[in-house]
Amino acid sequence: MTVLAIDSSNDVMGIALVDESKVIGEIITNVKKNHSIRVMPAIESLLKDCNISTKELSKIIVAKGPGSYTGVRIGVTIAKTLAWSLQIPLSGVSSLEVLAANGRFFPGYISPLFDARRGQIYTGLYSYKADGLQQVKQDQNVLSSDWAKSLSSLDKPILLLGNDVELHKEVMISELKDKAVFAAESLNNPRPAELAWLGMYRENEDIHQFSPNYIRLAEAEAKWLEAQKKESGAANGNNNIV
Repeated sequence: MTVLAIDSSNDVMGIALVDESKVIGEIITNVKKNHSIRVMPAIESLLKDCNISTKELSKIIVAKGPGSYTGVRIGVTIAKTLAWSLQIPLSGVSSLEVLAANGRFFPGYISPLFDARRGQIYTGLYSYKADGLQQVKQDQNVLSSDWAKSLSSLDKPILLLGNDVELHKEVMISELKDKAVFAAESLNNPRPAELAWLGMYRENEDIHQFSPNYIRLAEAEAKWLEAQKKESGAANGNNNIV
């Protein structure tokens, strides 16, 4: 089985080709550039460099969010299109789970995080057991201060992973004290090869029904829904008066 993994859910763009025994090739960049014009050329380049044709691919695996709304949409759309056109299975994996996989040898808990602005983060809690990476707390959108408080009662150290950890480091230290462990910079980029292995034997998605996991609505969508709610309330009020 040869799988193609795609992650464009954050600033880090990752493409990987993996089979059951090795990483065939990886492309990883961590730059604020438009993924919409970079992902397909990166896929084409990696396939060419690794001398693999699209006909040899067995499955597409994509990081399904959370993260940048635009970035997540780009990755999922490309993955769905490739899977449909090649008539091969598609699986989605949490972008946070992919990042957590970098903590494979850490003996405590693993908290990957992405900044979500205004003091908020996307995060979850994971740990490694004998049978692999396990989710301890579900992925969520939460204030970093609230998240740190919720972790302070745990009986093991917590590894904090991600390029945005520095933005919330002070808050984490103030609540977690010496329980907070900060990953080396080399571990803060999610690896598309880890994405590939996490999704290789995961349940296949319905390609047409599969959608990103944003965890929260985009600000524009939230404002639109709020406006619709107010309009509906005003209309109902007018009807009551009549």
